Amino acid sequence: MEPVFLTFVFVLTIFLGFELISKVPSTLHTPLMSGANAISGITLIGSLASLKTGNPTVAIILGTLAVTFATINVVGGYAVTNRMLEMFKKKDDGGAK
Repeated sequence: MEPVFLTFVFVLTIFLGFELISKVPSTLHTPLMSGANAISGITLIGSLASLKTGNPTVAIILGTLAVTFATINVVGGYAVTNRMLEMFKKKDDGGAK
């Protein structure tokens, strides 16, 4: 594919992503983002598949970056989800009635 076309698609996705995220109400933002971060574990599979390309040096560098960022994203998604679920648990009064 031509670099000009790929750059156009990249810029278009930036604008589309900004518009979509800015329209999400704040009450839905945390559950939506935590779910999306957990789903980004698919990026880990894609980064491992990139090792099969023709240029091993570039593939190793990009694959390592992809694995690093996807792992941070997945762990962050689970941490946000866990913190969000903690907000809905009933607090214990310490046995006092």
